[in-house]
Amino acid sequence: MLLWKGGAFFNGIRSIAGQLYNQSRCLQRRFVSSQDSNERDWNADDVIRCLQGARNVVVLAGAGISTPSGIVDFRTPGTGLYYNLQKYNLPYAEAIFELDYFFSNPKPFFTLAKDLYPGKYKPNVTHYFCKLLDEKEKLLRMYTQNIDGLEKMAGIPLHKLVEAHGTFSTATCTTCLKAYDGQEIRKQIFADEIPKCTVGECKGTVKPDIVFFGEQLPNSFYKHVEDLSKAEVLLVMGSSLQVEPFASLAEMVGEDVPRVLLNSEPVRSFVCSDRPRDVLILGDVARNIRDLTEKLRWKNELETLMRNATNETNSV
Repeated sequence: MLLWKGGAFFNGIRSIAGQLYNQSRCLQRRFVSSQDSNERDWNADDVIRCLQGARNVVVLAGAGISTPSGIVDFRTPGTGLYYNLQKYNLPYAEAIFELDYFFSNPKPFFTLAKDLYPGKYKPNVTHYFCKLLDEKEKLLRMYTQNIDGLEKMAGIPLHKLVEAHGTFSTATCTTCLKAYDGQEIRKQIFADEIPKCTVGECKGTVKPDIVFFGEQLPNSFYKHVEDLSKAEVLLVMGSSLQVEPFASLAEMVGEDVPRVLLNSEPVRSFVCSDRPRDVLILGDVARNIRDLTEKLRWKNELETLMRNATNETNSV
């Protein structure tokens, strides 16, 4: 299964009016379905109760959980990463993550990589909320679309973390496939150099193991996909669920499993859903996570976790 786009950013994108029309039709359909259902729609209070008792929580995380750390998301008009890529004179924004363009001109990607490379940004309350789920032995798995490494910095155990779109922690020569540690090429990237393979006469370009469009997702994505059948609660945080196959994960939980969307805006798979246990908590993700934590009566634990993490960072 390959990573693929739901349509080029500048070519073929649906109009805002069309999206609003589709969402209104979906809302209408959802309202009618809920009227016919024998089970009432769930709300935030139900989410609280369920999280308190759950032992198998699955998290799907997108760029929206990292924006409070200072990292721009991908698709926000006027401010998102794809909008800001115009300065690289790309044929279209998503070309920066396409192999054909990378092989012909890797410079834009490595210029961008300097800003995205782990270490510049710090985890925020949303990352530590997921860590708290782990400490409470509730986190079954966290799937992330992000390549910023903030989940690992927050302490999410590697065996519970699926970096679905790759990582800067490792890299691979695009010619001979020699594996490299991400730190081995960091110096070259920050010196505005294209990392080159050091094996004999290879001299191939060494690319961080970030998943480009058309590349296979990591083996861990397929290894743990059965998690969805075990999930008691699904939390979707800061993701527009527009990129496959990641987006399909949200459809793989049981029909009776509560799905909670914490995002700045609604997404189609929730708006058009007939599931009565879907809950949309819209707005600022970090603020809503704080509110959720307080209602769960986990506020003190979360603040202690974040304070200890800050102290550890300062002592290094």
